[in-house]
Amino acid sequence: MAKRRLSGPRTIWVVRVGDDLYIRSVNGPGSDWYRGTRANGRGSVHAGGVTKDVSFEDADGAVNYQVDAAYRHKYGRYGAYIIGAITGPQASCTTMRLVPRVEDAGN
Repeated sequence: MAKRRLSGPRTIWVVRVGDDLYIRSVNGPGSDWYRGTRANGRGSVHAGGVTKDVSFEDADGAVNYQVDAAYRHKYGRYGAYIIGAITGPQASCTTMRLVPRVEDAGN
């Protein structure tokens, strides 16, 4: 079965908290990209020459403080405007955990 892409590639800012990877929609829950993740629940991530299929899982709100800190640490050099956007309430309500996906051999 051929994989169906929801849209073209998007740049996402990923952070790690413990052993988990998290992403957010800087444009909030109304963005096309975020709505696509909600509708499909899955996608592909390409980084460092490696592509992995993933599922998007809603993050427990309790992790938001740690995710904010990870964004500030990793991307702080981009300035207050960017960090304010990715750690603000519009983005933090879209926090998702990336979960590696393993397809059944029969699919």
